[in-house]
Amino acid sequence: MNPRRYPGGMAEIVNLNRARKARDRAAAEAKAATNRAAHGRTRAERAKDEAAKAQRDALLDGARLDDAPEVPPGDPPPR
Repeated sequence: MNPRRYPGGMAEIVNLNRARKARDRAAAEAKAATNRAAHGRTRAERAKDEAAKAQRDALLDGARLDDAPEVPPGDPPPR
């Protein structure tokens, strides 16, 4: 391009589809980052919660009365 021929300079040619997709990609990435901050948990946090749940379940199972009949889920309780 000859700068003397176009003294003000020419605008950069923009592919509108690429610009739209780039804008949408940036918006999706921002939303994903927000969701990761709000809902994401580290592996250590998940492991800690899993260990606490296992401990609660063990404590509950230790306090179970053996003479109570077990009723499968979905069956009505015995009368």
